[in-house]
Amino acid sequence: MQINERNSPMLSRVIKSVALLTLISSVAACGGRGSSLGRIGPAATQDADPATSSTPRRLPPSAETGDGQSIWDAFKRQNTEAKVQVNRYLWAASLDVLSFMPVQSVDPFTGVIVFGYGTPPGGGRSYRATVYIDDPALDARSLNVALSSRGGSVAAGTQRAVEDAILNRARQMRIADGRL
Repeated sequence: MQINERNSPMLSRVIKSVALLTLISSVAACGGRGSSLGRIGPAATQDADPATSSTPRRLPPSAETGDGQSIWDAFKRQNTEAKVQVNRYLWAASLDVLSFMPVQSVDPFTGVIVFGYGTPPGGGRSYRATVYIDDPALDARSLNVALSSRGGSVAAGTQRAVEDAILNRARQMRIADGRL
């Protein structure tokens, strides 16, 4: 076929039409709505058209519940305030029982009290302690005490006695407060 000046506008129009058709079909293929091409798993076996499908099309669980797993949850305002609950009776009892030790640092948000070295009344050995209260319940699992002396760690019985003294004092405070 010879290309002459008379056929040139028609050839140009055909090339433009083919290019436009290619562009439209490639953009339509990006949507992925009408076919299961490229899908893997159960989504590939479902009907493509929700109107003809026998089962309703559902969103993924993260899109329904908003549990932070969808792309839209990244744009929502997050609550950055941490709510830590500390048993107030355990807190006050720790300060009361270990009052012979100087308080070095206190963090009510994490429930940690750090005591410096102090000598108990009637004792000759100085101790330091770190108290960690991690639960709002008034029981032994809520209280963790790390006790040490200048010479290193202390006997397990001594540490248990301090924990028991704090728990007993906390129970006495709660009874005195009248909240049973």
